[in-house]
Amino acid sequence: MPSPSESERVITPQFLRDWALPDPQGGKEARGTVLVVGGSRFTPGAVLLAGVAALRAGAGRLQLAVESSTAAALSIAVPEAKVIGLPENEDELRQLATDADVVAIGPGLDDIDATTRLLHLVLEVAGKDTAMVLDAYALGALSKEQDMLAGRSQRVVLTPNVTEAERLLGRTPGDDLAAEARNLADRYQATVSLFGHIAAPDGGSWREESGDAGLGTSGSGDVRAGIVAGLLGRGADPAQAACWGAFAHSVSGQRLAPRYGRTGFLARELVDEVAYTIATV
Repeated sequence: MPSPSESERVITPQFLRDWALPDPQGGKEARGTVLVVGGSRFTPGAVLLAGVAALRAGAGRLQLAVESSTAAALSIAVPEAKVIGLPENEDELRQLATDADVVAIGPGLDDIDATTRLLHLVLEVAGKDTAMVLDAYALGALSKEQDMLAGRSQRVVLTPNVTEAERLLGRTPGDDLAAEARNLADRYQATVSLFGHIAAPDGGSWREESGDAGLGTSGSGDVRAGIVAGLLGRGADPAQAACWGAFAHSVSGQRLAPRYGRTGFLARELVDEVAYTIATV
């Protein structure tokens, strides 16, 4: 793993306790509505993972917009969510995106042109106070239109893996991933969570040191994006959501390691540890 940057603050339980998450009172509306846009005919599970992770992180309401052939199955698999099928329900998607507190887009999408169109649609209608999480193919779409976020008021978190960071940078990332996260945060004026390194466009920089090899498993990134979306839904600001999200993601893996080994747990099992990990900080 690349050597850490000295300018980063290390994310520890005490650090997070001093940066406590909002504790909203009242009903589910007080913890925000999260809309996850993603999934394809062959990868609907990515949306399930992201959506349930958002609920486990504390979001109050969940909505899923997915490829039509998978909508019925997902509505049964995630009975807590409202599920709509795309593309025939794009008018309803516009309304959901207009009303959502957080939109996470990208998990499970596999067509760059369709993703670009969906991303433009969401950005067009999202309110100025809407928070957004861009993951997976949404990051690929952003890399092709690097000014897509320019001048927008929405609070945005980018959650690239190293391959996606390469597309966003237009080159192979260097060994100093902290510096690359800062480069991306400055270029896109968004908070960036990259392989345990978090950077905010105002210059803030943090690192999470609990991650291990087991997090490199199919669906793990979808879980991380969903955690961040859920934390944004309950009122965290982007940097706070990214820092708490990186910690919850990594430590959830630590909790599973005694049962399954360092590399034997599944992304769906990470989801079930998220709420407890956050609650016991």
